[in-house]
Amino acid sequence: MSILAERGHARPATPVPAQPRPVRVLRGRRGEVHRPPTRARVVAGRRPAGAPCAAPRRVPVRWPWLAALAVASCLVVTALGLLGGGTASAPVPERTATVSVGQGDTLSSLAAQFAPGSDTSAVVARIKELNRLDGAVLVPGLPLTVPVADAVPAP
Repeated sequence: MSILAERGHARPATPVPAQPRPVRVLRGRRGEVHRPPTRARVVAGRRPAGAPCAAPRRVPVRWPWLAALAVASCLVVTALGLLGGGTASAPVPERTATVSVGQGDTLSSLAAQFAPGSDTSAVVARIKELNRLDGAVLVPGLPLTVPVADAVPAP
């Protein structure tokens, strides 16, 4: 220890006294001592609102309400799907006719022309099935077999 004392690395034997904080006395309050602004005030065991240790209050999750809300949402979506998509169109007509493709005709325009009350995509699928068409390229003058509704006369 004597080696450390000679080099100046040893602590002094007596502690250095800390300097006291200045205390302000407010006038007009009968000499009450004013707290420094860094000290938090604790009232009735509560922590102050701005304290770093104050955790936010957690609201308990009410699982039955969440489950009921999920079930109700599913029922509403299902009901809207049934009501909105429930408009069934007429089925694809069974009667067929052979027509010649004109300039600028498409399968969907032919389906709308010869089966106006039916679902156009179902009629197009039926035309492709009847004529064994893979692609949708139509050549003018090509004879096609198409489903025909009863109200539309065959050309």
